[in-house]
Amino acid sequence: MHQITPFIQNARAIIDTHNLGDTGAYRRWNWQNAAGNRELGVNEYGCADAANILYMIGQFPSQPQQRAAWIGQLQALQNPQTGLFTEATHHTYHTTAHCIAALELFDAQPLYPLTAMKPLLEKEQLYALLDGLDWAGDPWVMSHQGAGIFAAMVLAEPQADLAWRKLYFDWLWENADPQTGFWRKGAVKPLCHGDSFTGVLAEPTIFPHLAGSFHYLFNHEYAHMPLHYPDKMIDSCLELFHKKQWPTLGRAISFAEIDWVYCLTRASRQTPHRFEEIKQALRDFADAYIPWLLSLDPATHDGLNDLHTLFGCICALAELQSALPGDIASEKPLKLVLDRRPFI
Repeated sequence: MHQITPFIQNARAIIDTHNLGDTGAYRRWNWQNAAGNRELGVNEYGCADAANILYMIGQFPSQPQQRAAWIGQLQALQNPQTGLFTEATHHTYHTTAHCIAALELFDAQPLYPLTAMKPLLEKEQLYALLDGLDWAGDPWVMSHQGAGIFAAMVLAEPQADLAWRKLYFDWLWENADPQTGFWRKGAVKPLCHGDSFTGVLAEPTIFPHLAGSFHYLFNHEYAHMPLHYPDKMIDSCLELFHKKQWPTLGRAISFAEIDWVYCLTRASRQTPHRFEEIKQALRDFADAYIPWLLSLDPATHDGLNDLHTLFGCICALAELQSALPGDIASEKPLKLVLDRRPFI
């Protein structure tokens, strides 16, 4: 059994070092990078991910006055004219969905309507956006838009009703790739792709398509929608793992880990295909990943001190703990935010 309580305690201490003095006000990073392009003040991902992590480790704010302060900090980041949230490192649809998803943890919503997204309520506009994404060349980053619009709209826009959600999932059903189970059909080819969090360039691999598909998968999970090819998604995930086609998987503080784990675990909820092999792959992964995490210095490791990548890491631990009963222990069982609402 892996005991991860020390890692969770370190994560809690890291969050405290990111607080800027006011309740709910957090920076994403504690120090500048070599390029000098980090924003070290109050940051959308700092505030949202502090809330996300505290929710998952069972230390979420509970007092009404505290919660009101957190809500106010997040709501103040919204543009009143467009309704969007903007930050330099991600597409504005990603930032918008991420902040709205954090507000949902407090049973709150943004102050202003999502004016800039409202045209996407029309089928033609929605399908034009999805059709226009670069599925072949940059599926990981493009998924921030294709998945972000769904999460933001269903959480904050009353008109994003069942009929609109059907339009969205109908498109994804028809465009799932029958060879890999990922999105988009006909576009899933090996790519030379650098991990934006680690800077490591992989050999040509379809892992970026897995990472992009993860974002559409958690929308499916939220809406309890079926996958078109869950068996193929499982086959693809296992092949990527066994052939080590993403060199930093399990050796980085990043989102690649939750992407791979979640695609395996949630596809396996829809089919008995290769069930025992999936469990063994998850155990093998955890047996390498968790000791590596425990070996890191929480005071100096750059990835741990980026609240956004730390959040991705704890998401992976939460999903692993749920998928491997009895294998991973913590004082409080971790709660994956995706089991409550979409988007990370």
